[in-house]
Amino acid sequence: MPLIYFLPPLATVLIWSGNMTINQLTVGTIAPSSIAFLRWLLALLVLTPFVLPAAWRFRADIRREWPKLAALGMLGMGLWQGLAYVAAETTSATNMGILAAMVPLLTVLLSALILREPPTIGGIAGGVLAFFGVTVLLGQGNPLSLIRLEVSPGDALMVLAATCYALYGVMLKRWQMGLPPWVMLYAQVCFAVLFLLPPYLIGPMTPINSHNVWLILYAGIPASIITTFLWMRAVRLIGASQASIFINLMPLFSAVIAMVFLAERLAVFHVIGGLLILAGVIMAQRLTQPLKQVLAARRIKRAQQ
Repeated sequence: MPLIYFLPPLATVLIWSGNMTINQLTVGTIAPSSIAFLRWLLALLVLTPFVLPAAWRFRADIRREWPKLAALGMLGMGLWQGLAYVAAETTSATNMGILAAMVPLLTVLLSALILREPPTIGGIAGGVLAFFGVTVLLGQGNPLSLIRLEVSPGDALMVLAATCYALYGVMLKRWQMGLPPWVMLYAQVCFAVLFLLPPYLIGPMTPINSHNVWLILYAGIPASIITTFLWMRAVRLIGASQASIFINLMPLFSAVIAMVFLAERLAVFHVIGGLLILAGVIMAQRLTQPLKQVLAARRIKRAQQ
């Protein structure tokens, strides 16, 4: 597989890592329902002049596929990030990072159930290894310390959000609609805005000011338009299961961003956790033999002995 195929998921996770900080900065600055709606409204306004003519040409296809596009918009844009904004009010960034790292393992499970994709040795072993690296990183060298974390409503919401995004990736691969990527993205954004409008109107509505406008801009353009397009591209190139493994890099990238922009120091557990995460990603990409074949080969070998 060409290495250039790995650039879209890597770039996506890098931008997402910055957005995890944005999630925490929104608490007390802008209501979750406001930023969830305004970010996608901004994305819609930015995309419309460039994509609407193409979307109009494919209006027949969009009309035919609108239930699928609506489901994708709700899962990947409305629920995934919308729930994360609400979760940030009642849980910590550490908990959110751990639970977001469940997406790759959830994607492997959902791919096996929905797409009938046989799990691979690398997908399972790499996913587990990378997740252990996440626990080392977030547990500051002691993974067992994470066991003492209390479950809050925010934790439950992040589990639901991670499940929604894992399902988004799986269904994106299953539903091959033949639409150009930007048109497909535009249609999903339209439905996301429609889904998020009622919570925004119910409120509380936070007015846009100098303290929150940059949060909306980052969430609306890089973290909405660019990352969604790159993620759709990644799923098409390498598949939902393999692409989702890169999400395990989010805690590592977040630590590097904090070190560069917040002057935080790099500790030993950052290095150990980062290496485990990278090893898991590489393992998932290289060991693509289905687990079923490996087990069958072992049974045959034992029978021959």
